[in-house]
Amino acid sequence: MSEKEGMVLDLGCQLRLEENFWQEEDQREGKDSQLKQVMTKLESLKKNKDFQIVLKKRVINSDCFTIYRAKNFIKKTNENNKLYISFVMRKKIGNAVTRNRVKRKLKSIVQKLLKMKNLVNLNYTYVIFGKEKAYNEKHDSLLEEMKKSFKRMDGIKL
Repeated sequence: MSEKEGMVLDLGCQLRLEENFWQEEDQREGKDSQLKQVMTKLESLKKNKDFQIVLKKRVINSDCFTIYRAKNFIKKTNENNKLYISFVMRKKIGNAVTRNRVKRKLKSIVQKLLKMKNLVNLNYTYVIFGKEKAYNEKHDSLLEEMKKSFKRMDGIKL
């Protein structure tokens, strides 16, 4: 009998543990769905004519990058949380490793800026040209410089 009672206790504990596990899982899914609603997807421009339209519009120059922006002209699908942005490097700058590293740096900075409210306007399409100086620049200083550039672009006084 003692073995059966022990098994029943183990089964009861197992059921309670399983129930707690599913409750915690439901809570995690709730948090994840909230994060998914807030997250913005970065969508790159694909066509040459899209680049040409953006490159004719407003420009902000910096030592490490140049930002071009134009009002969204791409037909939107069901997703509202898309930012149309492309990161571009000239072939004259370093080798492929250098160019890709600069693009990754700039992309991570834009992703950080998207988490901050009202810095990047989703109603615009952006093209960011990286410059050679961005390769040696620290991440924090690039973040501050890009934050100032996006504020300047929206006409916010610094």
